[in-house]
Amino acid sequence: MKTASGSAHAEEPRWLTDEEQRVWRSYIEAATLLEDHLDRQLQRDAGMPHVYYGLLVKLVESPRRRLRMTELAKSAKITRSRLSHAVARLEKNGWVRREDCPSDKRGQFAVLTDEGHEVLRRHAPGHVEAVRQAVFDRLTPQQQKSLGEIMRIIAEGLEPSEAGADLPWLR
Repeated sequence: MKTASGSAHAEEPRWLTDEEQRVWRSYIEAATLLEDHLDRQLQRDAGMPHVYYGLLVKLVESPRRRLRMTELAKSAKITRSRLSHAVARLEKNGWVRREDCPSDKRGQFAVLTDEGHEVLRRHAPGHVEAVRQAVFDRLTPQQQKSLGEIMRIIAEGLEPSEAGADLPWLR
């Protein structure tokens, strides 16, 4: 591999500084613990994992409480296979139903049922309280603002373009 100077030596990796390593490891630990905390809370209180709750929220926020399966996978950042499995479980519980897309015979919609809407209404307060206790109650208003700005910058920098990308919702 040639470098910009034309030499055949590979560039030295840009190793993390001690401070960057500390920040990175703190982030990984916090993200893992937070996801586990929220998942356990929802399993205990609503009988569903955090990812399923997120799918129901995306549906309740959508026009007519419905989204094409491909759009739901894209917004949840999960594979179509994982979404199909999740929707099958949500259908079994009576919280979601699938409808064929009239304009595209291959497409399907995931639709939040009245029962699914009621599950969200009943369990949202406990979930919001778990989020509040785990995150917002621990931070000052300025820290909350900074966290939001930082996460937005990271997300925008990682948002893949559709063209040629190996995206989970296309698998």
